[in-house]
Amino acid sequence: MSMKLETRFQHEYLEEFEDGECIFEEGDTGRDLFIIQLGSVQIRKKTTSKEIEMTIFNKGDFFGDMALLQSLPRYAAAYAVGKTRLLILKPAGFLLKIRRDPTFAFEMLQQLSYRVKLSNDRLLELINRHQIPVDEVQKLLKTIGGGHTNDEGKPQ
Repeated sequence: MSMKLETRFQHEYLEEFEDGECIFEEGDTGRDLFIIQLGSVQIRKKTTSKEIEMTIFNKGDFFGDMALLQSLPRYAAAYAVGKTRLLILKPAGFLLKIRRDPTFAFEMLQQLSYRVKLSNDRLLELINRHQIPVDEVQKLLKTIGGGHTNDEGKPQ
């Protein structure tokens, strides 16, 4: 059972979770950002056939950024691995932390950039392994390349 430890500032606090405890479920509407102070966090995503482990984050990593930055429901679920302590930033606390510590914003951007590169590398590995046709790959890359597209996958 999670335990709120202390409130550091108005919009951030520490909370502890036990091994296997759910931090948030896929589809939840919370927008908090989590920074791991102790332990690890497993991210799981439901698919049509089963739930898969997307990644494991460790001390110093953050998660919950997609819901915070895009104001969307949680993309996946998060579970504590071992005893885990998290610094939890409310959306307003995130902005205050960036103002207090601009280096935090830069480090966050570096980590997000690394995650995009890692995802791209994994995608290309799957494309090569399964010999997916180039035209299908191009369609997919255009939709995830950061540009806005219309319903037919063409740039707007």
